[in-house]
Parts: sequence; structure tokens; C-alpha cells
Amino acid sequence: MRLDFVTGDATGLAIPAHGAALLAAGPDFLTQAFRRFGAIAPDDGVARILGLEPCAGGSTGAKFFLSLELASGPRHTLFLKFSRDFADERRDWQRTEMESEARFVALSRRPGFPVRVPRGWFADYHAASGTGVVITECIAYGEGGIEPHRRKCLDWQTMADPPAYYRATVSALGRLAGTHKAGRLAADVGELFPWNPETGSADPIRYTADELDAELERCFAFARDCPRLLPDEVREPAFLAQMRREAHRVREAESAIREALVSNPALIALNHWNAHIDNCWFWREDGQLHCGLIDWGRVGQITFGSALWGGLSAAHHDVWNHHLDDLLALFLREYAAAGGPQVALDDLRQHLNLHMAAMGVARVLAFPEIIRFRLPQCTRASGPRD
Repeated sequence: MRLDFVTGDATGLAIPAHGAALLAAGPDFLTQAFRRFGAIAPDDGVARILGLEPCAGGSTGAKFFLSLELASGPRHTLFLKFSRDFADERRDWQRTEMESEARFVALSRRPGFPVRVPRGWFADYHAASGTGVVITECIAYGEGGIEPHRRKCLDWQTMADPPAYYRATVSALGRLAGTHKAGRLAADVGELFPWNPETGSADPIRYTADELDAELERCFAFARDCPRLLPDEVREPAFLAQMRREAHRVREAESAIREALVSNPALIALNHWNAHIDNCWFWREDGQLHCGLIDWGRVGQITFGSALWGGLSAAHHDVWNHHLDDLLALFLREYAAAGGPQVALDDLRQHLNLHMAAMGVARVLAFPEIIRFRLPQCTRASGPRD
């Protein structure tokens, strides 16, 4: 059932649930909302809504570009995201991801926030219905010194020096984690983003032993049928046999792996769980590449395995083969410099390996099946860049 308005849990305002409701609420609502959030001066307001254009992409909620004119004169184009998408059940089902994001947008406006994020203009959420709205600055990719948008899994196409971009993202993740652990974000961070070991670490493995074997067989068939998409070494019979043994070993040891992942508080902090480069923007200052992070849906306290896997798992395998230890060491330096505890590189590497083992079995083994469903012609591809 489509809702029009709900009462926001944080502000008490009647917040719109979709684009038509926002337009009906008009400048009066936006004026109240922006003033309540401190985004505009108390004597300023929204004079006119100039446009509300749909924004494609993403996996949750309906998104728009909101153009408006303030009473003080300036015009702005903002990014607006609803938690709901009443025209798409799949996107609407994930509406709860905005609950923590709305709190994070408010948190990120506090002075001294350690990483660049889109400036929040308004955010609120109604937990009982899963209905909310987030309005932030719109990142102008390709303008004013901001580099063009970088798409994940296309390092070879969009970046001349991929490791530099991952250094920028890893630095931001480490800095945010360290600032949290040092207690410099806010006194109530633990209340706003409570640690939950079920949602803050690797996905659960839901396969039975027989189901896991069936999924592995689909992976092996993909390797046989799409030989030009995979490196030779991961199609060798010895590798596939090892993959089967280790997948079952991970499944059998899942409880011990999950316990290891969540047992060290020094490896858990507020962070971005999906910091792939398509959720970043980049610019240069004094020759150095810097990054900001967008799309904070489902933000919370997570393990470092979750944060690093979320930021690096779409990187080209050259980054993993030749730059991983440097990136992990950089993360730890930023973490400590921002006030986090000292962590040994070997401990972080082991933590990340355990996270990848669990996620590999829980989620990644299904990817070949998804690829075949979405792109049946993959068997005819001339190579991974086709």
C-alpha cells in the first residue's frame, strides 16, 4: 500500500514518502526541513522547486535530482533518495537500509567529521513503516576539479593508476574507523549505531552440503563454458578440486570463523560496508588524490573484513596480487593516526582472509549463476574486456 506522508522519528515533521508527495508538500516542507537540519539559515527558505528529475541506478528506493531556488537567491541541485519505491517491490523491500543512513547524515554534519561525504540537507525516517527520505548535496562528477565517475570492475577502462584510487579509499576507511575508536565522532555513536555481530560481519552460509556441491558444479561448468573469462590457473582440475575441499571446510568451520571475525573489538568500528569506487568521488590537491564516500545505506559498526572487502572486492586482481599488503598497512597507519589501537598487519590480513572465505562460500559462489542468467551470451565472450 502506498503511503503519502509519515511522521519522522527524529524531527517530528510530516515527511513525504514519494516524489508526488514531496511536490505536494512543496517549498513549505523543504523550508521547515532544511531549517530543522541547520542546512539553511533560520531566516532563509525555499522559494521555488525548479525540478524533480528521476535518477536511475542503485538497488534501493526511488531517487531524484531536486532543483530549487532559495529565498536568499542561490539555486541548488540536490540528490534526493526515498527509502521506498512503490513501483518496484524488490527495491522497496530493502527500505530498512535507510534507517541508519538517516542517522549518519545527521552525524556527518557535526564539526570535524573525518571523511568527506555529501553535505546533508535533511534526513529522517519512520521505523514503523520503513519510510524515509535523505536529501544531500549532489556530487558534480567531471566538474570543478572532481574526476569523472569511476565504475567498479572496470579499473582497466577508467583509471590509469588503479592502486592510487584504492589508496585513497582505504585511507578514508581507516581514518573514519580510527576516529570512532578514539571517541571523537560523538558520545552517542554506540547508541546511534549499535554493534550487531549478525549484520556487522560476513553473511551466513545457508547451503547444505549437497546444495554447496550443486553450487560448486555450476561454478565449474562456468569455468568450462567460459574459458576466455577466467585466468588459466583457476580452470585447472587441481585448483577446482582444492576449491571444492576448501569450500566444504569453510562451511563446516563457519561457527569458528564467525566467532574469530567478531571477537576482537579493535577490528570493529563504524564504517562504510560498500566503498567500491563507484560509491566514491575523487579530486586532487597538491598532486595528491583524495576521495569522498557516497551511499551510506545500511551504515553501522562492522568488522574491518567487511569494510575492506566492501571497498576492494571489485578491484582488478592485479591490485590483490601486487598491492594488498601495502593497502592493508596504509589502512592501519590511518587507523592508528586517527586514534585507533595498534593492530598487527598479520592480524588484519588473517581477519580479511577469514572474511573472504566466509563471504566466498556464502555469496560469491552464486555469481556465475547470476552472470549466466543476466548475460546468457557470456559463453561467447572473447575475453573479460568484451
